[in-house]
Amino acid sequence: MASAGDKPALRIATVNVNGIRAAYKRGMAEWLADREIDILCLQEVRAPDAIVRDLLGDEWHILHAEAEAKGRAGVAIASRTEPVAVREHIGEDYFALSGRWVEADFKVPVEGEEKILTVVSAYVHSGEVGTPKQDDKYRFLDVMAARLPVLAATSDYALIVGDLNVGHTTLDIKNWKGNVKRAGFLPEERAYFDRFFSDEIGYVDVARKLAGEVAGPYTWWSWRGQAFDNDAGWRIDYHMATPGLAERAVSAVVDRAETYDARFSDHAPVVVDYQF
Repeated sequence: MASAGDKPALRIATVNVNGIRAAYKRGMAEWLADREIDILCLQEVRAPDAIVRDLLGDEWHILHAEAEAKGRAGVAIASRTEPVAVREHIGEDYFALSGRWVEADFKVPVEGEEKILTVVSAYVHSGEVGTPKQDDKYRFLDVMAARLPVLAATSDYALIVGDLNVGHTTLDIKNWKGNVKRAGFLPEERAYFDRFFSDEIGYVDVARKLAGEVAGPYTWWSWRGQAFDNDAGWRIDYHMATPGLAERAVSAVVDRAETYDARFSDHAPVVVDYQF
């Protein structure tokens, strides 16, 4: 178990690796070795299952959904303890082979009882205005909006993490004024997140709750130009938790690399400790 203060906590991390093989060549293994993570959620894995298992190693229980399109998407959940149940797609046949959603149920101890924690690793489409890619993004968000209440109703705690490819508010994008007509910050996309984090669906944006109303902290920066050096980023990687779980979040950290050259992905991991 990880530690939060002097009490045990469950440490859950999410990161879009932008190709796990490339990430390992750039130093992902060194980051992972020192982080004492209990549950690791990955997006844009873009590798065959055998390679994923070889890179992560035998110490992890691995749930991995490859995309039908080779070299695209792919999501995974790697955990130190074995899940009690797993589901490999979001529940609609249209997205069954898209490699964008996996669910795993874990037993967690709460006040002498065993409760069920459902963890989802999700990779929402990036989209492109006026194209079928954007249509697929809205369709996926529609299915998410239906799935989230089901998870909240059937698990003691539910957590959706991953690259959700939408900046919710103006605090989540450094240069938001120039992006209001671009996929990732469209009003129609942001309205879904209004619903996710409202009383209607009822999830909590954990990193925002802990950080407060501040710019960022951003989780993605373009490889191009000076975006990383100038911290001109987007906050599009989330921990979305049911309220009871969000109350147990004691820290949220974006593991931003110290320098551009030290990055193993164009995304940075979001690491949250949950106190049980």
